[in-house]
Amino acid sequence: MRYKEANFQENIGERIQCNLCPHHCLLEEGQHGICMVRKVVDNKLRSLVYGFPYAQHIDPIEKKPLYHFLPGSKSYSIGTQGCNLKCQFCQNWHLSTQFSHTDHYYSPGEIVERAIESGCSSISFTYNEPIVFAEYLMDIRDIAIERGLASILVTNAYITAKAREEVFKGINAVNIDLKAFDDKVYQDYTAARLEPVLDTIKWCIKNDIHTEISSLIIPGVNDDPDIFEKQCYWLLKNCGEDLAFHLNAFYPAYKMAHYPSTSQAILKRCKKIAKNAGLKYVYIGNYPGFDNNTYCADCHEPIIERNGYDIYIKKNNEHRSPLVWSLK
Repeated sequence: MRYKEANFQENIGERIQCNLCPHHCLLEEGQHGICMVRKVVDNKLRSLVYGFPYAQHIDPIEKKPLYHFLPGSKSYSIGTQGCNLKCQFCQNWHLSTQFSHTDHYYSPGEIVERAIESGCSSISFTYNEPIVFAEYLMDIRDIAIERGLASILVTNAYITAKAREEVFKGINAVNIDLKAFDDKVYQDYTAARLEPVLDTIKWCIKNDIHTEISSLIIPGVNDDPDIFEKQCYWLLKNCGEDLAFHLNAFYPAYKMAHYPSTSQAILKRCKKIAKNAGLKYVYIGNYPGFDNNTYCADCHEPIIERNGYDIYIKKNNEHRSPLVWSLK
């Protein structure tokens, strides 16, 4: 059988419910969930992408983006296809919105060996939404733990509480994409809801997973100053002042190709709001001209200097810093 039986499934009468994410897709034989890659075949929910990564690359960890976790290191990055959100502004829509069969199978052990051979310090589950290939992710993660590699999720965090306990167990760092701080925006633009994402952020902090947050700032969608300020205060309260918060510019894509790009002025305004709220480490990652160095929160001297993905780290410094230099 090409397709591996999926976890987090439940029989409901003659149908099968997927309980991996809050959509709780209720499926009949031959139907797939909203993610496109979990399908009922022979009366079992199965993963169509287990063992079949669609993308594998060696990336700077800063590209995830993670700025305060193993800075300057390389991360072996993999993704499959499919996503459990339907973002109209998706930047990776060619991976997230469709499924096509790939032929080359990579066992979890092979992925870990490739990561080690390439000199990477971690494995990142990224590109598409890693939650939808949870079974593959977990098997790779478990071997990575044995071999001393960190495991990283770049995720929308849209997962059920029960599945989260298993999928996020053993994960060392996450970058969570917080699409907006407005449930209506989530419903209208992603076909999802805000509350499960906030629950996952709080859960990660509570369970000592290194957490960084990214927000794509889209003009007229999620850049309202009052709502964005509320988001920043929520992050301060629930994640702390040392949170690395990444603001990214929107560029026209997918179903929002007619929308304007995010201006420098909007990004500056959002960064100022975040800093005024009390967040000390606010970065703008995909718009030229912004200072993305990391500075000591006490003396304001640079701890890490960044020029694109060229990183200069001041080692053995005595500055106060939230940086994670090695695995716990």
